[in-house]
Amino acid sequence: MPLQPSHHSQSIARVKSLVHQMSPSISNFSAEVVPQAPEDPLFGLIRAFKADDYPTKVDVSVGAYRGDDAKPWVLPVVKKADEILRNDPNLDHEYAPIAGIASFTSKAAELILGDDSPALKEKRVTSVQTISGTGAVHLGALFLAKFFPGTKKVYVSNPTWVNHNQIFSNVGVPVAQYPYFSKETKGLDFDGMKAAISAAPERSIILLHACAHNPTGVDPTLDQWKELAVLIREKNHFPFFDTAYQGFATGDLLKDNAAVRYFVEQGFELVIAQSFAKNFGLYGERAGCFHFVTGPAPNAAETVTRVASQLAILQRSEISNPPLYGARIVSTVLNNPELYEEWKGNLRTMSGRIIEMRKLLRAKLEELGTPGTWNHITDQIGMFSFTGLTEPQVMKVREEAHVYMTKNGRISMAGLNTNNIDYFAKAVDKVVREVQ
Repeated sequence: MPLQPSHHSQSIARVKSLVHQMSPSISNFSAEVVPQAPEDPLFGLIRAFKADDYPTKVDVSVGAYRGDDAKPWVLPVVKKADEILRNDPNLDHEYAPIAGIASFTSKAAELILGDDSPALKEKRVTSVQTISGTGAVHLGALFLAKFFPGTKKVYVSNPTWVNHNQIFSNVGVPVAQYPYFSKETKGLDFDGMKAAISAAPERSIILLHACAHNPTGVDPTLDQWKELAVLIREKNHFPFFDTAYQGFATGDLLKDNAAVRYFVEQGFELVIAQSFAKNFGLYGERAGCFHFVTGPAPNAAETVTRVASQLAILQRSEISNPPLYGARIVSTVLNNPELYEEWKGNLRTMSGRIIEMRKLLRAKLEELGTPGTWNHITDQIGMFSFTGLTEPQVMKVREEAHVYMTKNGRISMAGLNTNNIDYFAKAVDKVVREVQ
C-alpha cells in the first residue's frame, strides 16, 4: 500500500532530523566569536624572507645575533657547558623545583643586582626561574594584577617591545605610554618622558628597559636615570625593569646593569624581568628569571617570604616547573670562574661586532651623501637601531632591494656584515632619495 503524502513528508523529516543529529555539530566558536587573528608581523616577515629566493636578500628584522658569515653563533662557552652537562653521570631529567634551579636563580640575581648588592646581603630578594624574559614579564604582570595595591596601570615607552602591550592586557592591567623616542633628534625625548611619568597617577607601574632599549637602541645616561629615580620616588611609582641585553649592549656587565643597581641602592621596591636569550645565545631554550626586590625595612624578610609563596602558586598553576636545559647551561657558566671569564669574552665579541657594524654603516651612508644625518646609528646602542626610515621607504626597499626590516624602520644590526653592508647602505641611500 503506497504511503500517503503526509506520511511520506513526515518520514523525510524524521530522516533529516536523524541525519542532523548524527552530523558534526556546528562549532561554538564561529568567526563572530573567534575572529581570525592577523599573523604576527615579525614572524610573518621572517617567513617572507625565507621564501624569497633573491640571491642578495638581506634580513635585518630578526632580533638574534649573527656572525659575520650571517649564521647563528653558538657561544664557545655554551658548547663547553653543554659538554660538561652531557658528561655528568649524575644528571637526570627530574622536575626542577617550582621556583627553578637554585644555583641558576641565585647567580642570575647576583648578575643583575651585583654580587655586593645590599638587597642580596639583607635577604630582600626572591627569584623565580621563568620561560625566558617573556615569561618573566608575564609572571610579574600576573603578580601585580593580583596583588599590587596602587594604580593598576602600567606605563610603557613609546615605542616599546610589542609584546609588553599584549602581556599586560592579557592579565587585565591597562597600558598607557610615556614619550621616549624623538623623531626629530632620533634620540631620547627625556623631557617628554619625565612629564608623562610626573603626570601619571600616584603609585603607577612604570616599565623601564634596563639597557639597549628595544626597539630604538636609545638609552638614558646614568645622570638621566638618577633624575628619573627622583621623579619616580616623588610620585611613589613602582619600577618594573625589563633586562634582555645585559653584557650584550656594551660588552660590560656592570655598565649594562647600572640603572637597576642604582634604583636598588636607593631603596626602591621593584621587580625585574631577566632574559638569557641574547647574552647566552639561548634563544630557543627559554632561560629567564623574575626577581622581586623589597625595600629596606624591619619586616623585609617576612615580605619576601610571603611574596615568594604567592609567586610559587602562580608559577605552579601555569607551568608547574620551569625547563632544565637552558638554566643548567647558564648555571654551569655563572658558577665556574673560568667559564664566567670566557663568557665575558664572548659578550665582548658579540657587542664589539655590532658596534663595528654601526660605525661602518654610518661611514658608508655619510660617504654616499645620503640625505639626512646618520650620527644616530652610532649614538644608539645594542642590537637594534631606529633608522628613521618611514613605512613607505621600508616597503619600497623590501620590494626593490629585498631588504627586510620592520615597518617602523627598526633594524637588527646583527643582520649586517662585511659581505652585505655595502649593498644595504646603497639600498637605503636609493630609497631615501626616491621616497619622501
